[in-house]
Amino acid sequence: MVFDYLDAGSDDEITLRRQKDAFTQLECHYKVLSGIKPPLDMSTKIFGQDVKLPFFGCPTAGNRMFHHEGEEAAAKAAQHHGTLYGLSSLATTGIAEIAELHDGPKVFQLYVWKDRELVKEVIAKAKEGGFNALALTVDFTWYGNRERDIRNDFSIPPKYNLKQTLNALARPAWTYDFLSHEPYSYACINSEVPADSLAAFVNSQIAPEFDWRDAEWLLGEWNGPSAVKGVVRPDDAKKAIEIGFSSIWVSNHGARQLDTSPATIDVLPSIREAVGPDVEIIMDGGIQRGTDIAKALALGADSVGIGKAYLWGLAAGGTEGVIKAYDILKVELDRAMGLLGTPTVENLKKEGPSLIKRRGSSIRDYPDRYALERGYGGGIV
Repeated sequence: MVFDYLDAGSDDEITLRRQKDAFTQLECHYKVLSGIKPPLDMSTKIFGQDVKLPFFGCPTAGNRMFHHEGEEAAAKAAQHHGTLYGLSSLATTGIAEIAELHDGPKVFQLYVWKDRELVKEVIAKAKEGGFNALALTVDFTWYGNRERDIRNDFSIPPKYNLKQTLNALARPAWTYDFLSHEPYSYACINSEVPADSLAAFVNSQIAPEFDWRDAEWLLGEWNGPSAVKGVVRPDDAKKAIEIGFSSIWVSNHGARQLDTSPATIDVLPSIREAVGPDVEIIMDGGIQRGTDIAKALALGADSVGIGKAYLWGLAAGGTEGVIKAYDILKVELDRAMGLLGTPTVENLKKEGPSLIKRRGSSIRDYPDRYALERGYGGGIV
């Protein structure tokens, strides 16, 4: 059940597959004899703050569902690697606790709530906790149809029916971790309300009618570095900059909302072209390798968010698991930059369009004649 919650996309999961496949269509046209040597410089800025890595863990809800350390583990790993930490407003660890664990740059993610007093309260907590940037998630005005969750009768906390009991017995390590620690709540909103009771509250608070005027009001309340998260269109990116957002976050919510929405790496270049070279762009979606991070940086992103990559590490090993996930991606990115012939992140961004190019389609790209039906975009005919 928890595996499927983390692994799944929406509806037929076409976007989930395409998002991963899109990176395979991008070829690395590397330079040779570039005269570079280690160590390479992976430092950059995110939200105007210095970081040692150009990637970071995206804000994700309910981390204690995967391991009792939850967001604390993710914050410690980000601190260990000297990069940005992102906290979800549906986190299971409070803002004050995170502030004690991570003294570097932090971004607080906010949904489109109806209750403006709630918004003001959460923003005040984030400011007090040392969060220097705000990300407004705008692709969550409706809840995506995540059919694996429906089939599994997913709930927080789990229901104790026969199917879920059998699943729990088949995963004794997770079950022991879950049962041997205190029940978790969504601590950034109301730590006194258990997660299962709060779910109905969250559904009642999402505002489908939230529009650009509401976003402009929010920016006035925050008055600091800000990103609109969930953009896949150049015109929306330009509108966001016009009303006062300082950064664009290209994202489709991990392919968990509108199925058949575009892969973020596919729309990234057009959004970069629309907003120009000086606007900060963050991108997430489909990142599985350090080479994927390099491709995103080359095609217009200033930094890259990872989600499932670090959550798998969290589920497997808590803090050490998240640190290991970062280690793997860091080594892979270092290798990719070295082989491409780019000694710094800035050089990779500058040279990127000549290094990363889309290949033409081929019948060999598709595993069988039924690939089209499964959403691969082609097939043997």
